[in-house]
Amino acid sequence: MSISRFLSLWTVLIGAAFTCGSSAHADTTLAAVASNFTQPMTEIAEAFEKATGHSAKLSFGSSGKFVAQIENGAPFEVFLSADDEKPAQLEQSKQAVAGTRFTYAIGKLVLWSAKPGFVDDQGAILGNGGFKHLALADPKLAPYGAAAVDVLKNKGLLDALKPSFVLGENISQTHQFISTGNAELGFIALSQALKDGKIAEGSGWVVPEALHAPIRQDAVLLTKGAENPAAPALLQFLKSAEARAIIQKYGYDLAE
Repeated sequence: MSISRFLSLWTVLIGAAFTCGSSAHADTTLAAVASNFTQPMTEIAEAFEKATGHSAKLSFGSSGKFVAQIENGAPFEVFLSADDEKPAQLEQSKQAVAGTRFTYAIGKLVLWSAKPGFVDDQGAILGNGGFKHLALADPKLAPYGAAAVDVLKNKGLLDALKPSFVLGENISQTHQFISTGNAELGFIALSQALKDGKIAEGSGWVVPEALHAPIRQDAVLLTKGAENPAAPALLQFLKSAEARAIIQKYGYDLAE
């Protein structure tokens, strides 16, 4: 065998060994993710797999329901909440690893309608009327719903508009109510209405943050993920420049 052929074969064997070694150490983690973060987290999970070899199976839903499931033994290893209270609650109940909690995004709320020109850029429609149904996520389960209630309280409109409420189980269902016309308008996460950095369809009012409590979205390592290398790796990747750029692209602010 010639030296060049020997070196070529050796390179192939080394490459194969490296690939096998990498896949042998690749793990999968199961993450519970607040539904407002569906689009960015889907993109982040793809980038995470390319960067680390690990993979993440994502389950999207209401933060409140996830807490109940985790406390009842659900096999989630990572939790990305829509607020900062629920991960802290899981830390206190020993369902999450102390010291792993951090704010991965600060959410923004938008009053949105699928109809172009329906929602003005100051949200005056809330006081002017002209609609029958106002959709929001159930404030008992979803932080974005609680933020919407804050807005209506601060504008002195809560009692007047309560009869028009259509409550979604989570922010994804709320978006569905509006996009299908079952509600003329409603409060959703800005990330759900954005495309290429702007509201691409319908019309919306980005709610000033002074009108509601900050939507600090915290992530935490759950105790079931403590022994799975992919779980802390996913949380670490959320702090990377690549992940943070994706988060900002979808309209979220970043914690300092």
